Amino acid sequence: MKNFRRVLWAVLLFVGFTTSAQDDKNLWELSIGTNLVDFNDSSLFGDFGGFSSDYFKFDDSNSGQAISHISISRYLNKGFSLVLSGSKNSITKSSKGTVEDLSFFALDLAGKYDLNALVGETGWFDPYVQLGVGNTWVDSESSLTLNPAFGFNLWFNERYGFNLKSSYNSISIGNDFGSGDLASYFQHTLGLSIRFDHRKDTDGDGVYDKKDACPNEAGLVEFQGCPDSDSDGIADADDVCPLDAGLPEFNGCPDSDADGIIDGEDACPKVAGSKLNKGCPWPDTDKDGLLDKDDACPSEAGDKLNNGCPWSDTDGDGIIDRDDPCPNEAGPLSNNGCAIKLPEALEEPIVFALGKHSFSEGTPTYLNKVVQFMQEFSEAKLAINGHTCTIGSDRVNAALSSLRADAVKDYLVSKGIDAVRLDVKGFGYSMPLASNETAAGQAKNRRVELVVKK
Repeated sequence: MKNFRRVLWAVLLFVGFTTSAQDDKNLWELSIGTNLVDFNDSSLFGDFGGFSSDYFKFDDSNSGQAISHISISRYLNKGFSLVLSGSKNSITKSSKGTVEDLSFFALDLAGKYDLNALVGETGWFDPYVQLGVGNTWVDSESSLTLNPAFGFNLWFNERYGFNLKSSYNSISIGNDFGSGDLASYFQHTLGLSIRFDHRKDTDGDGVYDKKDACPNEAGLVEFQGCPDSDSDGIADADDVCPLDAGLPEFNGCPDSDADGIIDGEDACPKVAGSKLNKGCPWPDTDKDGLLDKDDACPSEAGDKLNNGCPWSDTDGDGIIDRDDPCPNEAGPLSNNGCAIKLPEALEEPIVFALGKHSFSEGTPTYLNKVVQFMQEFSEAKLAINGHTCTIGSDRVNAALSSLRADAVKDYLVSKGIDAVRLDVKGFGYSMPLASNETAAGQAKNRRVELVVKK
C-alpha cells in the first residue's frame, strides 16, 4: 500500500504538462490494470475536508489482483469520448474496520473529456475528467452509483502509455446499500493504456492515408489529400501551371493582364494586348490617339481626320492652313489668321510744321481713327516712328523726332490705349521719305509714321 501511495504522489507531480491525446486518429483506447477500493463515510457534496483527507488515506483500502480492472473508450468528437469500464476486488476493509471477505464488482459508463482539447495537443501528458453512472455489487447487494473521476495517461509512444485514474463512487442515490458497514467509495485504477485503430496520416495533411489520393504529399481535404501548390483552387494534378495561380478556363495558368492570352504565351504578360501582336498592345508612338499601324505619320502627332498626320501651318501663327485665309502670312486668331494691317486711310504719315512737335488741325481726327483701330484689334501693337528733315543740327533733329513720336503716343494713351502696346522711336533725319533738296521734300520728311508690329 505504501508503494501505491508513492507512485500516486509521483505521477501527480506531472500535472500541468500537456501531451497528445485520444483523437480521431486513435478512435479506441484500452486500459488494463489493477484497482484500489477505499470505502469512507465522507461525502463529496458534504464535508469536503473529510473527503479530501480520505482521498489520500490508503490504509483501509482494498487491493485488487494484478489484472482487476479493464476499460475501453471510443473517441467521439472535440475531446469527448465514451468509456465503459469494469472492475473486481475483494473487500476486507471498510471505514469502520475489518469486514469479512466480500466480493466486489463494478460496471460503469461515463463521458470522458480530454483536457488537452482546451489548449491543443502538445507533448506526452494527457489529463482528463470523467462523469458517469454505474452499478456496484458487493456480495448479494447492489446499488447505482454516480461517478465523477479524474485521471491521466503518460504516453511512452504513439500507442502505449501509463494510466492512472481516481473516481468517487457515490451510492447515496441507490437503495439502502450504504446503511451498514459499507458506504460510498474511492476507486483508484493503475494500468497500461493501449491505443488502437490508429489512422495513419503519413503526410500530416489531415486526410488519412486510406482516403488520401496523395498519401506522401501534404494536400487539401477538398482534393482528397492532394496539393494545390499555387492555391488557385485547381489540384496540381489537373493544373498545367501548378506553381502559378491561374484560372480554370486556362487550366490553372495565369493571365495577369486579362487579355485572354496566358502569361506563358504572352510577349507582354503585364500589359493587355492583341493576339495579333503576341499579346502586346499596338503602340501609339506620337500619342495622337491613332495606333501606329493605322497612322500615316506614326512619329508625329496629328489628326485622325488627316490619317494621323499634323495639319500644316505654313505661317506658324497657330492656325492650320486649312482654316487660315492667309496661310502664308502670320496673323492672330481674332483676324482669322491674317496679319493685322492699318487701313489705307491710316497709312499716311502725320506731318508736322518746321521745328514743331504739335499737331496740325486735322491730326486729332486722324488719331481718333487710330484709337478705334487699336480698340478693335486688341492684340495689335504699334511702332510710332518720328522723323525730321535736314534743317537743323543732328542733336536738335534727334530730340525733335522723339518729341513728335511721344506726342502721338501721349494722345493715344489719353484715349485709353495701353502704353505697353506703343513702341516709340526717334530717327532724326536718317530715314527721309523724300529728297531734302526741295521744300516739298522737306515737308514730307517732317513726319510720324505708324506701323503695325508683327
